[in-house]
Parts: sequence; structure tokens; C-alpha cells
Amino acid sequence: MYFLYTLGLALWLLLGTPVWLLQMRRGKHLAGLRARLGSVPEALRHYRKPPIFWVHAVSVGEVLAVNELVIQLRLRHPRTRIVVSTVTDTGQMLARQRFGPENVFYFPLDFSFAIRPYLEALRPVLVVVAETEFWPNFLRLARHSGARIAVVNARISDRSFPGYQRVRRWLTRVLQNVDLLLAQTGQDRERLLAIGAPGDRVHVAGNLKFDVPPPSPPPIVQQLRSALELAEAAPVIVAGSTVEGEEPLLLRAFETVLTRHPRAVMILAPRHPERFQHVAAMITDLGIRFWRRSEWQPSRSIAGRVFLLDTIGELAALYALATVAFVGGSLVERGGHNILEAAQFGVPVLVGPHTENFRDMVNLFRDAGALRVVGPAELPLTLTELSENAAERAAMGERALDTLRAHRGATQRTLEALETLLAATPGQEQAGAPSCVSASDRERNPSAEPRT
Repeated sequence: MYFLYTLGLALWLLLGTPVWLLQMRRGKHLAGLRARLGSVPEALRHYRKPPIFWVHAVSVGEVLAVNELVIQLRLRHPRTRIVVSTVTDTGQMLARQRFGPENVFYFPLDFSFAIRPYLEALRPVLVVVAETEFWPNFLRLARHSGARIAVVNARISDRSFPGYQRVRRWLTRVLQNVDLLLAQTGQDRERLLAIGAPGDRVHVAGNLKFDVPPPSPPPIVQQLRSALELAEAAPVIVAGSTVEGEEPLLLRAFETVLTRHPRAVMILAPRHPERFQHVAAMITDLGIRFWRRSEWQPSRSIAGRVFLLDTIGELAALYALATVAFVGGSLVERGGHNILEAAQFGVPVLVGPHTENFRDMVNLFRDAGALRVVGPAELPLTLTELSENAAERAAMGERALDTLRAHRGATQRTLEALETLLAATPGQEQAGAPSCVSASDRERNPSAEPRT
């Protein structure tokens, strides 16, 4: 089965070569190509002092989710080096900022020839995979190298669950390589069991994203706040992580808001950098006045305009300026994006009907009255209504903060489970790492089992 999987992956890459080449001409995938093919970066190649923890976080959302976990692991294991791999370019950029460029690299393609050089160079004692990056060859080879493997913040989306079920017989073998699976919710745990995960290794730890603190505001936040106040521009609609097919709907809704509030502002942040130019052309074609963030100067008024955020890493902090926030990937069938970046500022949040990737989170906030789900037809009216109803905005924002506070703690539960796993790793103490469970921890909880 591993041979057939590898052959299928090779054929998929071969058939997709024209697409990859076109994307590389546009700058996508090019930066990490050599690394993904097994060329270990110099900063990792000659590091021979064990132990090493390898954390894999595919993109921006996963990097943010594991950020506090990595910090706490570093504090508890000061003689351990923690390295982080990503797949996307945006994830790579953020991880380099958070963890240091010398500790960050592109995740290798799931071929033995690409994976083995990294395992030989790093010799990790622990591999932590965020969410559901079930790469069969990687998990098998990492396990054979002697590493303990944990999947944290695990979730099985509505879209991927049927596909996993179809290959359950093989996934059962693949998941035998994982020592610990920490699910976000009880439903995710049940789905992990349904696709073949060993029952005694699956626990519920909660969602790490609830523990992500608000980002330190970059200078653009205060610059925009001052510009908004000076121009008496309001309301401010922040539409973040938008994808193809959503911007026309949002821009038309903004035009409706402008008819009643001519000094309104929309901060529009496309999800993918390669679409910045396309979205700018779209706004131009619609005849809407706008500034690109890369060209804007604080002396220029933004009242009655779209502010196109054509930069990386600033969106999360800009939600703090929102009168109303919309989180994209949800008006079209893309599964939605993380709503917590907006909710943590106590602003009312809107999403479209397609939020399968964040179903539990969205349902939780919707049931608490902290979020509204709207379709394209309702979007203009809802934006206008909330813009004019300060009391409802404040109530929604407060309910969002209450919901956030009630569901924090996943990082600590995940940390405890990882330390229990490491404490059971043969030779860990000899490798130079401190004990993973302190004496006081053992007195309080002798079994030190992960919480469920």
C-alpha cells in the first residue's frame, strides 16, 4: 500500500507539472522547492546535539496555533532545540518571524528520498504535527527513526471525513505510527476513531487557537486609527481572508453601505498574495475609490474608500479597528477561515454559510449569539443593520469574549500530554533533556494522563 501511495503521489505531481511550473513562474512554491525535494538547509545540516523537537505547522493558522506551545516547550526544555516546518510561503514567513529563520524550513515532499535527509540531520526525539497532516511516508519513517509522534489540535472536517473513511483499512496502519492524537472536540475524537486511530491514543484537549493572544499591533494599526478619526470615517468593515468569488459580493455590499454612510471604509484583505493585483483591478473596474496599503500614506483620507491590504501579517491586528468584521472563505464553498482573530477584539463577526472547516467553532459562537451566518443576499442588509446598532454590536462582542474565555486552556492540556509522552520515551533522560514531569506534578497527578 505504501508503494501504491507513493506511486500515486508521483503520478499526481507529474500530471500537475504544468500547473506547478506556471505557479512557479509567478513566484509560488519556488522559494522552498529545493528544501521540499530533500536539500536540508545549512542551518540544520550540521546540528548534532540532541535532543531536537520537530514541530510541523502547515500554514499561517497552524503556526499561530502552536506558537504558545513552542514557547512553553522551550521554557521547559532549555537544552532542546525546536525546529518548525511549514508548507506554504506565508506560513514560512510567519514562522521565521516567530521562531527564528535558523529554526524554520519547508516540509519535505512525502517521498522517502526527501524525508530521510531531514531525519538523518535532525534525529528528532519528538515530532509534533498540527491538525491533520497525515503524511504516510513521513509518519512511517519518523517512527522508524525512533521519534515519538504526536498529532495536536487534530480535527477531521466534514469535507475530508468521507474520503478518510474510504481508505480506513490503510489509514489504520498509518495511524499506528502515531503515539498520541489530541483532538479539538469530542466529535473530532469520534471521527479519528472511525478512520482507524487506536482508541487508547486519542484524547480531547481542546482547540489551541482559543489560546492565541491578540497580536502586537504593527504601526499601520495606529496610523489607520488616526486617519479614521481625523476623517470621521465610519463604519469600518474589515473583510479578511477573502477568496475568489467573494470580493464582488463584498464590494457590492459595501456600495450599499455607502449609500447610507458615505464616509464608510472597507478594509479588504485577500487570503492569497498572488491575488492582490487581480483584486485591485476588480475594484478599479467597479469604479470604487480605493488605496492599496503598499501605496497609502497617512496623510491621505480613506473615508468612503476601500483599503486593500496587499501585505502579509497585518490582518489579525487590524480587526481591532472593525465596526463589523467578515471572515472569508465562507460565502463560496471553501470551508471558511478562523473567526477567532476577529472575535478576540470583541467585534461582531459575520461569516457566510460555508464554514465546514471550522464547524464546531462557528456553531459555538453562533449558539452564543456572538456571530451571524449570512448569505450573499443578506450581507448588505446585515452590514448596514449592525453598523447602525451600537447596542447589538456591543452585546455580540461581549458574548464573543465570554465564549473565548470559557474555552481556553488547550495549550496547557496539550503540553501536559506531550510531557507525559516524553517521560515514557526510552533514553530521553540520557539524551540530555530534563524530566518531562516534575516531582510536584507527579504528586498532584501520579498517572499524568492526558485529559479527555
